Order: sequence, then structure tokens, then C-alpha cells
Amino acid sequence: MARSLNKVMLIGRLGADPEIRYTQDGTSVCTFNIATNRRVKRNEQWEEETDWHRAVAWRQTADMLGKFLHKGSLVYVEGSLRTRSWTDQSGNKRFMTEVVVNDFVLLEPKGDKGGGGEFGYDLDAAAPPMDEEVPF
Repeated sequence: MARSLNKVMLIGRLGADPEIRYTQDGTSVCTFNIATNRRVKRNEQWEEETDWHRAVAWRQTADMLGKFLHKGSLVYVEGSLRTRSWTDQSGNKRFMTEVVVNDFVLLEPKGDKGGGGEFGYDLDAAAPPMDEEVPF
């Protein structure tokens, strides 16, 4: 079987506050949209274009993102692309591609859009302690 890779890394800003929902069994789900910019040349002039990416996170990742992100937050997310399909009320088959987030880093201080203040979440503090003796 041939090897494959499905990995997405984005740095961008949220277009709106994240939405937190819960499945029937109580599993938390966080959805949000991330804007990324790219430069394109048109008629000898450089312009910025914005791409929007829909992201979804589950369980503890969803809880943390929902707690610390807000509209305008600058964030790095890492995950994989998934496309799901469903049939809408009119009987049309619909598709949606999302980034399923498995890791993230807040890239600016909590409640700030450019500097100062305290960081909202310390990812290193959440990691389990390392043993002093590493076998390699």
C-alpha cells in the first residue's frame, strides 16, 4: 500500500467567536473559521486576498479553544482535512471540507490583539512531567 499524508498547518485570525456544542453523549465540539491572507499580483500591483478555513475540534481541545479564543484571535492550528457529506432538506447532496484540529498554539496574549498582557494558556504547563533519566 502506498503511503499518504494528510496534514494541515494554518496561522490566521478567527472571523467570529468559536461555537461550542455538545453531542448527545456530552462530547464537546468547537467549530470556528480561520482567515489566512496571501499576496497576489494583479495588473502590476500586489494585493492581499483572504481565504477562509472551517475548523473543528473535539473533546479537551474543543474545551480549550472555546475557552481562550475569540473573534480576532491569532492562532496556529494543526490537523488534517476531512470532507463529510449529507443530504439537505431539499434532497441535494452537500459536502463540507474541514480542518480537524489536533494541536494549537495561541500566538498573542489573552484578550490582546498585538502585545502586552498575560498569555491565556501555557501549553508547556499542561504537558505531563518528564522523567529526569531519558533512556536514549
